[in-house]
Amino acid sequence: MAGISPHWNEFATRDELAASLASTVAKVLRAAIGRRGEAFLAVSGGTTPGRFFAALSKEALDWSKVTVTLVDERFVPESSPRSNAALAKAKLLQNQASEARFAPLFHEAATVEKGADLADTDIRALPWPLDATILGMGGDGHTASFFPDADGLDALLDPASTRIVMPVHADSAGEPRLTLTLPALVGAGLVVVHIEGAEKRSVIEAALAAETGLPIRAVLDRAPRAAEIYWAP
Repeated sequence: MAGISPHWNEFATRDELAASLASTVAKVLRAAIGRRGEAFLAVSGGTTPGRFFAALSKEALDWSKVTVTLVDERFVPESSPRSNAALAKAKLLQNQASEARFAPLFHEAATVEKGADLADTDIRALPWPLDATILGMGGDGHTASFFPDADGLDALLDPASTRIVMPVHADSAGEPRLTLTLPALVGAGLVVVHIEGAEKRSVIEAALAAETGLPIRAVLDRAPRAAEIYWAP
């Protein structure tokens, strides 16, 4: 069943997108701090958010009252070049944002399942719900670690799930992963899908037009409020 249609925000350049998205997220975080004394943000990895991270890190707000976590993570330590935690620390938790608290998903464990259990316990203690979720999207239509070929994809996308963090096995993912579940992500006051380039725009437009959707469509359909798509060529 189709959900609420997302709202498109289009920009001429990626720098303009980054500046606008950073301003919007900072406004949401400031409002949350004013309303409940703290704010909670989940961000994605990959190459797309670099400009946005740099812009957001310079926004003036009380970062000491902000907790930042990840939408998803590879089951690798922070020393790995594939670690989303390392990326967030290098690109976002700098400048003004260096005062924010960071809550990783990866924990040393014998298996990704045990690591997910540890993460679920730790992340559950954070100030839910999220104030903002910033999602990316791959060319295959995955978002977070909701890969089309993931084992147990229906459980990952279950809007009634009581889990916050779950393990993911998908051949296309390259290695096991940890992901926040769908209800944890879309329960945020602001849900953004940040994409760049003509190819990704085509993917998301096709997903929105199809009768049965890719994972990105499932997330957009099951969000309780309209998501914001931020796009630049």
